[in-house]
Amino acid sequence: MVSAGRLVVVGNGMVGQRFVDALRARDPQGRWRVTVLAEERRPAYDRVRLSAFFDGVSADELDLHTPHPGVELRLGEPATAIDRDRRVVTTASGEYPYDALVLATGSSAFVPPVDGATLPGVFVYRTLDDLAAIREHARGRHTGAVIGGGLLGLEAANALRLLGLATSVVEFAPRLMPVQVDTAGGAMLRRYVDELGVATHLGTATTAIRSGPDGTAAGLELADGGTVDADLVVVAAGIRPRDELARAAGLPLGPRGGVLVDGTCRTADERIWAVGECAAVDGTCHGLVAPGYAMAEVVADRLVGGAATFPGADTATKLKLLGVDVASFGDAHGATPGCLDVTFTDPATRVYAKLVLSDDAQTLLGGVLVGDASAYPTLRASVGGPLPAPPLALLAPEGSAGAGAGTLPATAQVCSCNAVTRADIDGAIAGGCADVPALKACTRAGTSCGSCVPMLKQLLDAAGVRQSTALCEHFDASRQELFDIVRVRGIRTFSRLVAEHGRGRGCDICKPVVASILASLGSGHVLDGEQASLQDTNDHFLANLQRDGSYSVVPRIPGGEITPEKLIVIGEVARDFQLYTKITGGQRIDLFGARVEQLPRIWRRLVDAGFESGHAYGKALRTVKSCVGSTWCRYGVQDSVGLAIALELRYRGLRAPHKIKSAVSGCARECAEARSKDFGIIATETGWNLYVGGNGGFRPRHADLFATDLSTEALTTLIDRFLMYYIRTADRLQRTAAWIEAMDGGLDHLRSVIVDDSLGLCAELDAAMARHVESYSDEWRDVLDDPDRLRRFTSFVNAPEVPDPSITFALERGQPVPAGGAPAAEGRQPVTLGMPRVRR
Repeated sequence: MVSAGRLVVVGNGMVGQRFVDALRARDPQGRWRVTVLAEERRPAYDRVRLSAFFDGVSADELDLHTPHPGVELRLGEPATAIDRDRRVVTTASGEYPYDALVLATGSSAFVPPVDGATLPGVFVYRTLDDLAAIREHARGRHTGAVIGGGLLGLEAANALRLLGLATSVVEFAPRLMPVQVDTAGGAMLRRYVDELGVATHLGTATTAIRSGPDGTAAGLELADGGTVDADLVVVAAGIRPRDELARAAGLPLGPRGGVLVDGTCRTADERIWAVGECAAVDGTCHGLVAPGYAMAEVVADRLVGGAATFPGADTATKLKLLGVDVASFGDAHGATPGCLDVTFTDPATRVYAKLVLSDDAQTLLGGVLVGDASAYPTLRASVGGPLPAPPLALLAPEGSAGAGAGTLPATAQVCSCNAVTRADIDGAIAGGCADVPALKACTRAGTSCGSCVPMLKQLLDAAGVRQSTALCEHFDASRQELFDIVRVRGIRTFSRLVAEHGRGRGCDICKPVVASILASLGSGHVLDGEQASLQDTNDHFLANLQRDGSYSVVPRIPGGEITPEKLIVIGEVARDFQLYTKITGGQRIDLFGARVEQLPRIWRRLVDAGFESGHAYGKALRTVKSCVGSTWCRYGVQDSVGLAIALELRYRGLRAPHKIKSAVSGCARECAEARSKDFGIIATETGWNLYVGGNGGFRPRHADLFATDLSTEALTTLIDRFLMYYIRTADRLQRTAAWIEAMDGGLDHLRSVIVDDSLGLCAELDAAMARHVESYSDEWRDVLDDPDRLRRFTSFVNAPEVPDPSITFALERGQPVPAGGAPAAEGRQPVTLGMPRVRR
């Protein structure tokens, strides 16, 4: 151990800050007087969440800096030289003597040596200043490209999408994220990326960045002869360790760069250590935060006389890239001799999973997850040990439920970022930690990348600790409690709600939930004032965003009944705006391919013809499907069409925790498929049978029979109460099926509440529905009648009349489809039967 004294830390990134925190935790008396030399003019911030900057997260919310007594932070003062003989670090402002020196200089972006790499409009993606410059340059521009399809490249691509640019990604490897995922996982990931409208160019390199007339970047030239238009280029082609200080000081480097250190993270100079991306531990640099944190802990321990050594690098990663869950852990590529692969692929749900097992299939070595990473915490914690459940149970979606935390051994590492085992978590729980925040504070698990937080919840459950129902970190209340707060206190804005009953600025969990609650309680148009910023993507433009960046328009057609005159209007609108037209499974006509600036003109034509919004974009009632019933069918015993129309008009615009679908069948032959709906009605000789809690989709479920032989009035009353009780008490994004399944007492409890009035709520529920019916107003018409709302419907704010040039179409089967089309993206041949594809 070097005697305590003057310690200089070069670098104040995530790892540098972690080292200072770890040292002060071990040296509370402050025997080491610490000076931190930071290159940036802002203190340490969370680079793992860097892309959240484009989601509206402020730099302050990313801040990681913790002030400590005896620690001096010198911002904007990078080290320029190290004099090992004098033991002095030099900056532009002076000299800093040291008794021990820790290098935490991190890494820099690798920029390929291609022509045009220094043009204005070419950026790297490393710091908050980089992101601010990208955002500024993107103003008024239309296309962007990212060089690199790895983790950072896909994050950068999402950032460009959020800035409104048509985006392309160029990756030299034959698949996206080549370091983390295998060939099949990369193919599944590409399908997701293609569906988002991000063009991918794989297996080719960028040979030059060409300039436009104004001297700024205008596009890429590729090795395969192709070109990519780009007004803005982001280079995310890899990183290089920042080892120039060590190199100039004569310290040995690793074979591929980086400051060479041993298992204690000490360099060849006994006074100098290196941690993080700049350090080559036994010759290898690690570009992830978890190994850097482990190094920081090792050096902090050594400087106070400990004997810690680097435990090895955990390269497991779990991210949501472009809205897609992607995870890899352990030996993801199956490099272990004799290992076995077990894979699960579901093209319908776009889920791919792979486990790598030992040759006797008893030990988990690694894996890859794309599309559904719910099993990641359990699987990553099980690497090196026995499988916690049969492979198929682990791989199938939602299969992680069968492989809970209770199956993990005490030595399993729950948090790889901070080397926290299950035994550590169990000890903290036994010591009184009763929720996730307490576990974070006690063990530091979940405080870095956050991927282990679901595991912390499972371990609390396994220990019999009752869990918090908090909606998110900004609200301690559940969705149901927030609904009651808003309703009782008459709150009409998110800002007031978070100020009085929450904290912070909100997130993408709580904002849409509150938006739904406010809409359910009739708090004005969803695009008015502050409410507009809370909405989900589709609600922002009252239309469904499609894979190519265009939107679909779905007018309401109650019960599927439509006059010839209205049918002609839909046809004329589709023809005049060149829209793809399809009859949906919910007895409506969907018009695809509308650009943002076209939406008001399309709505005007439809509204003038008597149509209104079908709310296909919202968490609301979608349709009430029907057969033709007794009006036409020789088997029909009741007027299913008339009832379907009445119910759809009654519940139209009703906002809810999730979408709601219904159907009415005119007889027991069930042609409307009522039992696969959230609430369904089947006619009997004497009335109607009501079924609740069904749904189709990923987890199809038949609805349960709730009441029989009801009059139309009694039926409507029960549906009113059922829907209002669901809206009042369901969790975020919980369908009615899951809501009933999770309800104490299930269907019997529901029946006691809305039939027997066991909670005394029925009068309130009836009044709430009456208010909804009386206050309904068509959202499309409301936008058309308001110039302020209309102004948001432009592709480009500075050029309202200019259409988005990235949206192009081809003809297939006589209708316009996105150029390139779904068949090619899904790896199938287009079924054209000789029909031409003509670009327009």
